[in-house]
Amino acid sequence: MAFFTKRYHPPGTAPGMLHEPSIKAMASRPASVRRVRYNRTAVNVTTAEDAIPPITESSDSKAMTWMHVQGRPSHQLLTQLGETYDLHPLALEDIHNTGQRPKVEEFDGQVCATLSLPRFEDGRVEIYQANFFLSADSVLSFCEGPVDPFEPVLTRLQETAGRFRSRGTDYLLYALVDTVIDQGFPVLEAFGLELEELEEKILGGSARETLPHIHEVKRELILLRRMLWPQREVINALVREDQELILDDTRLFLRDCYDHTIQVMDLLETYRDMSTSMLDIYLLSVSNKMNEIMRVLTVIATTFIPLTFVAGVYGMNFGSNSTSPWAMPELNWYYGYPLAWLLMAAIAVGMLIYFWRKRWL
Repeated sequence: MAFFTKRYHPPGTAPGMLHEPSIKAMASRPASVRRVRYNRTAVNVTTAEDAIPPITESSDSKAMTWMHVQGRPSHQLLTQLGETYDLHPLALEDIHNTGQRPKVEEFDGQVCATLSLPRFEDGRVEIYQANFFLSADSVLSFCEGPVDPFEPVLTRLQETAGRFRSRGTDYLLYALVDTVIDQGFPVLEAFGLELEELEEKILGGSARETLPHIHEVKRELILLRRMLWPQREVINALVREDQELILDDTRLFLRDCYDHTIQVMDLLETYRDMSTSMLDIYLLSVSNKMNEIMRVLTVIATTFIPLTFVAGVYGMNFGSNSTSPWAMPELNWYYGYPLAWLLMAAIAVGMLIYFWRKRWL
């Protein structure tokens, strides 16, 4: 996950302007557009690529519309959707320039919400932007990425003929927002398994190989927190009483969604603390290993100090002086050489026994 993923206009550009897509964006696969028209008795789904699907069923004034755009929409598609559903240019700019901070705004009788959708892909976290537009009879949703996260919502809408279809578009918005919030749980579950594996490797002795991995996990958790923390404010803003498009019955479900955001942030903070403490464990294990090495080297050096002293004493050539009573008679002994070795071995063994009793070994 990159440190800075926000797309932006060049400085000085007028607000609400949509730039032409870059060559890289044009080379990517076109956005998939799905129109869902539903009422209490029926659900009609039409799809198209990078264009608004036509309405094929008979007109029903009580039918509600869910328009979903999966992928990065083109300049022409955004302009067409803006004209069809009367979207504010600043809202279209937020869709075009992804990486926005999660927020809620109101434009001309519409509630516009921007959320961050995390996904764990190929061992890394990817953050996709999801935008929602709520009006009295329609919901527009935009989501980056190749995978449509709202397929379960469509399945529930097609299979359930009760509460889902009988409620208004505000309940559909809740279902979509709840799906985005709940995407954090499998991502954090993957982080939990990854942290457990890292802890086992550190305690198993392979700490040096895991250090870059620990830094990567810690960085991704920090970036994930930066993108998910404001989503509590988004849900809290949707629950407020001054949102006329959201009914009181739906606010009860949004409060449950708010509880999910709290759970996600609690898990995220826990794993972030675990990654920090794991880095401390790594540094402590390296320090302990260094202390073990230094202790062994100290014991070896301390053991050889008296041996060096004995060898130095008997290396002095004073044994040839036969007239002095202070000469070294051991140099002329028949067993002087093996006795010197025996003395040094006894000193070394005695010191090792002393270290062992002191629990220094």
